[in-house]
Amino acid sequence: MVIEILKGCGILRHDERVTVAEVSPERIREIARELFNAGCYYSCGMGVDERPINLRFAMYHVFNCEAERRHVILKLTTPANGLTMPSITPVIEGANWSEREAMDMLGIVFDGHPEPERLILPEDWPKGVYPLRKGFPYNKKLPPAKPKGEKRKPRANVMEVPLGPYHPTLHEPEYFEIYVKGDKIVDAKYRGFHVHRGMEKLAESRMTLNQIPFLAERICGICGCTHSTAYCQAVEDAADIYVPERARYIRTIMLEVERIHSHLLWFGIACHLLGFDSGFMHLWRAREYIMDVAELITGNRKTYGINLVGGVRRDIPEKKKKKVLELLDLAEKDSREVLDSVAKMKELRERMENVGVLPKKKGRRIGVVGPVARASGIDTDVRRDHPYAAYGDLDFEVPVYKGEDVLSRFLVRCDEIFQSFSMIRQALANMPEGELINEDYEIPRFKLGLGVTEAPRGEDVHVLITWGENKVYRWHPRASTYNNLPAVPVMLRDNDIADAPIIIASIDPCFSCTDHVSIIDSKGGRVLWRGSLEEGVRRLGNGKA
Repeated sequence: MVIEILKGCGILRHDERVTVAEVSPERIREIARELFNAGCYYSCGMGVDERPINLRFAMYHVFNCEAERRHVILKLTTPANGLTMPSITPVIEGANWSEREAMDMLGIVFDGHPEPERLILPEDWPKGVYPLRKGFPYNKKLPPAKPKGEKRKPRANVMEVPLGPYHPTLHEPEYFEIYVKGDKIVDAKYRGFHVHRGMEKLAESRMTLNQIPFLAERICGICGCTHSTAYCQAVEDAADIYVPERARYIRTIMLEVERIHSHLLWFGIACHLLGFDSGFMHLWRAREYIMDVAELITGNRKTYGINLVGGVRRDIPEKKKKKVLELLDLAEKDSREVLDSVAKMKELRERMENVGVLPKKKGRRIGVVGPVARASGIDTDVRRDHPYAAYGDLDFEVPVYKGEDVLSRFLVRCDEIFQSFSMIRQALANMPEGELINEDYEIPRFKLGLGVTEAPRGEDVHVLITWGENKVYRWHPRASTYNNLPAVPVMLRDNDIADAPIIIASIDPCFSCTDHVSIIDSKGGRVLWRGSLEEGVRRLGNGKA
């Protein structure tokens, strides 16, 4: 199917996992539309400054074709010494952020893009300065800029509730503009990227191949192991590096340990947001057993530091297996007791059922992944559709619900953690003997590699181009929240403002907890309330604000 769609394009690679094709600007929208209509969803895009090699900029659009168990990468380039290429966002909604990111960071101009606004860089960033161009030094400091005041015409008949730059329940800067009529949300807009850490530039400029896994693991404080695994797999794909079987099993075990810990953390936060703090405390108590498993195997409760290109740094000897299994039994028992009770509580179910609905078709167009996708009836899971590590050797089921709401996202994660307990036991029982790492390899020059994992929040994608000599030329990690966040405004519409915290949290976004919000008079711009969302909503309801 894919080869038929790509007929007439320059095929740069075609194997059992990945197809890479160079597409002409005249055909890019046609090809992208045909891939989407054939069931391939937009996964991510990577902009690259290839001028030192061929005088061009390039955009690599990655599509996940689950039916063929294949990823398709479309390469599109600008003319020599040019900046312009066609946008595919008019036909592929999920490409919006990736193209805007390439605009910000590289200065590529996407002709026909429906929303050519800045995404990552602030509005006061100097014009003509593009951090991911090869001529931009990684340690360059720019002079301080004057913040620009933003004047906007207020919307009629609605009140604007800005959630941010700190989220009302979780810790890291991001910003939602929520438009409320009465106590109903009528529209919402998201603006994030307040803290951009420059990891890609740092990795490309001064780090070696086996230093980057430790940087990749710090992309996320909760699910870092899946990022370091995806990065290593991308290098292993580019250089065709064999990974020993035992190392693949150990990666799988740690990835599922990370999934359980992440989901239990989320369940606790969800209970807290729903006013059930006893559930929060019991679930985090069960999570402690999983943190003990991680510490027993790697020496760390989080940030495991086990992955290197070609394998792993830590073994799981027989003497540790018995203790690991004992801790798993305790964690599973406690988790099942609490989650079974929570799932049956009428008061909690009513706060989640038919709340934050994301229709299946809309979710597919946006490109949502992980539990968010599976809760909207989208049957997708990288572990099954594109097996990596030892997942091809394990028996497991992928839970899919059709409710499209917060409750379905809760139930998907419930089912998933018990599948993870089973997978860890299978991997421990069947783990073969052998080496932990293969260090006998050479890194080719300018070779494209793709690494994909199923993180707790969904598909993580790492795309890179090697540079030989133990370096990468370009590295682009895409976290699952990047694909899920654009769906949040859709989920918020037509819901009560009091449900905004649990709706936003239902995607398990990659930031943590605090309570600040301003309520602003949409006519006069006067701040009516600054403090907790709950108090702000109460004041709106009784007219004090």
